[in-house]
Amino acid sequence: MRLPGGRRKPTPAPDGSMPLREHLRELRNRLVKGVLAILVGSIVAFFFYDQLFDLLKDPYTDGVDQLIDEGQDINAELTLTGVSDAFTLNLKVSLVAGIVVSSPVWLWQIWAFIMPGLHENERRWGMVFAAVAGPLFAIGIATGYYVLPKGIEILIGFTPTDVSNLTSVTGYLNFVLRMLLVFGVAFEIPLFVLLLNLAGVLKGRQLGEYRPWIILGVFVFAAVATPSTDPISMLFLAIPMAMLFLISEVLARLIDRRRGVSLEGDYDTYDDDERSDLEIPHDPDDDRPSRLDD
Repeated sequence: MRLPGGRRKPTPAPDGSMPLREHLRELRNRLVKGVLAILVGSIVAFFFYDQLFDLLKDPYTDGVDQLIDEGQDINAELTLTGVSDAFTLNLKVSLVAGIVVSSPVWLWQIWAFIMPGLHENERRWGMVFAAVAGPLFAIGIATGYYVLPKGIEILIGFTPTDVSNLTSVTGYLNFVLRMLLVFGVAFEIPLFVLLLNLAGVLKGRQLGEYRPWIILGVFVFAAVATPSTDPISMLFLAIPMAMLFLISEVLARLIDRRRGVSLEGDYDTYDDDERSDLEIPHDPDDDRPSRLDD
């Protein structure tokens, strides 16, 4: 089969290996497909901008209403401060919606680029990845959306009495979209840990050894990544991430066990000058000299 320009499409090796140039060409093709999927999703989302904007504005309204119900006298409104802000807002909301809607496609492209380097029995996990990656991303975004009103309520609650809190719509949506994307991507991290295990980069035993530090890193990441800086949002991000990591560690150990990877089979555990337990079977009735004896 010839490609445009007269080039012949290379025949892949049985083990999935290919030259560096073909790896780069494959990476380019996967990136193009992922970007096109996001572009199509963004164009579709552009026609539903009003509904999407109302959906993103609801957490702010709910947070302010909760403060008023608690008896706090506060004047908080969303405002536009520039001529082009409305158009920029439209593009930004459509782009993020396109990223979310097309997540199954570009997540699959990531997996499809990694898959040729795996063994045949490990490639079956591709269907599991395709089935889990999209929903995990959506669940992360839904979790972030659920905690947004509480985070906004806490932050706006610091507004002094007799001071109006006029929040730029652009700044608010930057805050919301960053929050949602952080939650969505964070929920994918344990899945990529499992992919590294399938690729042979990480072992379940190694995850267990560094578990306390990884969980500590999860809470630090949640504290830094959540733009709301309130403890409730941090916990809503950190606790599910820690639980997903523990699940990925259990699955990694099960995969290692099926592949026969154990402590005894890990040569990193031996010293360089340690004697191996190599035994050469020899039949005592066989008097023929070995090649060494010759």
